[in-house]
Amino acid sequence: MTSAKTRREFLRWMGWTGGCMGLAGCIDADREPADPGPIETPYPRPNILWLSCEDTGPHLGCYGDPHAYTPTLDALAAQGVLYRNAFAVTGVCAPTRSSIITGLYPTTLGTHHMRAGGEGVDRSVLPKIPVRIRCFPELLRHAGYYCTNNAKQDYNFRAPEGTWDESSNQAHWKNRPKPEQPFFAVFNYTGTHEGSIRLDDAGHAERTARLTDDQRQDPDALPLPPYWPDTPIVRKQWAKYYELVTAMDYWVADRLRELDEAGLAEETIVFFWADHGPGLPRAKRWCYDSGTRIPLIVRIPARFRVGTQGIGGTVETELISSVDFAPTVLNLAGLPIPSTIQGRAFLGPNVPAKRRYVFQARDRMDERYDIVRAVRDTRYRYVRNYEPYKPYFQHVQTAEADPVMAELRRLHAAGQLPPEAEQFMADTKPIEELYDLAVDPHEVHNVAEDPRYAMILQQMRAAHVGWMLATRDLGLIPEPELVAGEERYGTRYDMGLALDREHRRRDLFYLASIAGRPNLTHVSRLTDALRHSDPAFRYWGAIGLGNLGAVAVPALQFLNVAAQDASPVVRVATARALAKLGHTDEALEILTTELRGPQEWVRLHAATVLDEMGPDARPAVEALRRALADRDNKYVVRVANHALNTLRGTNNQVR
Repeated sequence: MTSAKTRREFLRWMGWTGGCMGLAGCIDADREPADPGPIETPYPRPNILWLSCEDTGPHLGCYGDPHAYTPTLDALAAQGVLYRNAFAVTGVCAPTRSSIITGLYPTTLGTHHMRAGGEGVDRSVLPKIPVRIRCFPELLRHAGYYCTNNAKQDYNFRAPEGTWDESSNQAHWKNRPKPEQPFFAVFNYTGTHEGSIRLDDAGHAERTARLTDDQRQDPDALPLPPYWPDTPIVRKQWAKYYELVTAMDYWVADRLRELDEAGLAEETIVFFWADHGPGLPRAKRWCYDSGTRIPLIVRIPARFRVGTQGIGGTVETELISSVDFAPTVLNLAGLPIPSTIQGRAFLGPNVPAKRRYVFQARDRMDERYDIVRAVRDTRYRYVRNYEPYKPYFQHVQTAEADPVMAELRRLHAAGQLPPEAEQFMADTKPIEELYDLAVDPHEVHNVAEDPRYAMILQQMRAAHVGWMLATRDLGLIPEPELVAGEERYGTRYDMGLALDREHRRRDLFYLASIAGRPNLTHVSRLTDALRHSDPAFRYWGAIGLGNLGAVAVPALQFLNVAAQDASPVVRVATARALAKLGHTDEALEILTTELRGPQEWVRLHAATVLDEMGPDARPAVEALRRALADRDNKYVVRVANHALNTLRGTNNQVR
């Protein structure tokens, strides 16, 4: 067990000063929400229109991009407020949408993995959220709003009955039963999704059919980010992305025209936003600006403005997180904000102090686990890699289908990548990253070890720890144990509350922090963790000992005991450690057993370890082949297939 002394060492190293009440939007009091009924306002409630798009960064003319053709959005920004520092809570859609619809971080709800359901033939169960945590459109409906969603939900949980009046491809504010009824309407544009960038020429021409010749991009004229190679294929994909953004601008024009034709433009607050950055490598799924910085424009008719808010042409530099959208809409509608909401309203009456930081997370991305946390202020980004022993670019099947990813792989193999791109092809990651975006906007020069930035590093490190503790981050609990915790406590959210009540969270942070890249002095602490009552501690103890390799031989007797652990994911982590200590046969016996076990996320962990073992996993080929028939979880199938392709030298494709 971790002692009080080691906890003090951990907190001192982190720069933690005890409390994070100063972190705006961090604290969740977990009280029952206030009555969501109407309150008196000095004006009629506004209509609120959300225009959202997928996989789009701030590559718009109004953001100063000279290559973007977005006249509608440029005009909208001239009529409203453009937010230069708006960020998603993660670089992928479902966890971000979870935060948007609830106003809570997905790491608090337990909806942080992409995706939380296994997406198999038979489909696995999505996480539950507590009854007391409400999707905010339900609160609007209770106050008399007509709420529609057209049409994507993808919240990583099943939206409760009563969230929407209508959610479908036909949902529209025009369908409200009374013309005087205020509405909250969401329209989602999917044409900019990463899959659209990969369309063949005919498909792309169809998707962008409304563009004129002078709105087409010259691939050779576009500047490329330095983390990509400069090849014709990369340039073509980048140009296609820009053209899809222009096609999206046409769609925005259509939605705004509907308002104008109905005479409702002066009755409606309009939000335009994206769920995360472009669907291209080292952007989508990543915690850098390329993956999390999003466009955000809000147009507020004069009658609904509070003070100087919403004046046309305003460019706002305050930090905004996508977790702030829900409380902002409630505030603009004149409704109380439930105390459980973690975001902060940035428009409307009585807004709280501006943020000092925004926070982001990366967890399982489809079939690959990678725990990353990030903190951003107006100048710097701090990244904490909790699994630095994993490469930046793990094999994620959906991402590997991208032509730019293929170019990165090809040129890496040939030794022809530029240094800015080559660094992200490394087999391991640094524990910490720090970027000064004033001089390094693409975040390719890590200054975490530069003494000139030592104070900034310490401050942002402390902010990241404070946020994880205050928001009850569940990311360090292995996914199979999250499922078990949901069965025990009712929801993953309530499991997080129990961790706090039992005062285990800081000890778990300490253990996971040393397990990622331990040294000889940590052997006894990691060994002690194998005997902890909480399986999450035993898991990280085994992971840490495995990362030590041969240095952990003195702990072998304890690993042999852990191989019989009651928790199957601890057994898998122990098998990984045994394999790294040269006990391959014992490891394979555990892994092949768990690969055919009843728990889908344990099967994924087992398949992952086998895949990482490389040639040593050859005796498990038959077990991996059988795993291709997994009906519950397509991610198990994908990892098993990748392992088989690697072992056999084949190129078999699966869903």
